[in-house]
Amino acid sequence: MSNTRPIIAVGDLVWDVLVKPDAALLPGGDTSGRIALAPGGSAANLATWVARAGMPAGFVGKVGADTMGDLLCADLEREGVEAHLSRDTARDSGVILVLIDRDGQRSMVTNQGADFYLLPEDLPIAALEHAAHVHITAWSLFTEPPRAAAIRAAQIAKAAGATVSFDPASYQMIDQFGVAQFYELIEAMPVDLIFPNRDEGRALTGRQQPERIAQDLHQRFPHAIVVLKLDKDGCYVLADDHTAQYPAPHVDVVDATGAGDAFDGAFLAEYFRSGDLASAAQFANATGAWVVSRYGARPAPDAALQAILGKDEVKIKK
Repeated sequence: MSNTRPIIAVGDLVWDVLVKPDAALLPGGDTSGRIALAPGGSAANLATWVARAGMPAGFVGKVGADTMGDLLCADLEREGVEAHLSRDTARDSGVILVLIDRDGQRSMVTNQGADFYLLPEDLPIAALEHAAHVHITAWSLFTEPPRAAAIRAAQIAKAAGATVSFDPASYQMIDQFGVAQFYELIEAMPVDLIFPNRDEGRALTGRQQPERIAQDLHQRFPHAIVVLKLDKDGCYVLADDHTAQYPAPHVDVVDATGAGDAFDGAFLAEYFRSGDLASAAQFANATGAWVVSRYGARPAPDAALQAILGKDEVKIKK
């Protein structure tokens, strides 16, 4: 299944403000902690991990015509991602506040910056028609814009022969939006692979067991590959001719920010390289585990990641 055409992610490119307090935050109180500013955005994270895994990667999105937008563009270029970016002169580049608890689990507050204003007329049609695969995250569907642009990008790519994947993104946003309304949203979007985590699967199906969640989603999206992310329990993969759960390596969780995006990007990269679902699941589990054992969505590559990727050299970001 290896293909020289790129895997393109469509959606958000923002700055993550990562905050991990040393103690519980009390109303009106103060504490110390760790604070960092790092490039993020679910779709941009995925594109970065596709590139780190050695496959051609692209990104479609919108950032502000500001210094922060310049830095975001430069970071994607350093990562080896071909960026198709619109610049918004009316809005600043997006920012997400990521609060990380003592167990490494994250909660996020997202502002509506330039990334929320991607429009159909901003889409790079030729790039989408040349893609092997296009990935959409539900962060691009919860509001309009950028909903029409995301759905249109998937339709353009599919019509040109690409496959399409989808990440439901947030169980809380699905609950607030309404499950029935959420399904109505994505009826117009082709879906060949779907990447929910356990909580999103529960929200979408009302089921508790991974097998039942995957079966319900497989019925909802006929012939799609369902890849259910189960955190420390690995992942459950269901396709027309494949059903298996794959365990994840045990690691100490430092920060879960971006782990799902890294999993998705690694899975897609390996699946399009090898065509093997088992290999893709195992590679994605290992990559996601590496991310949660470090701080931020795109930690600097090290020797441990080099071993996972199987590369002789890993580019260290400066």
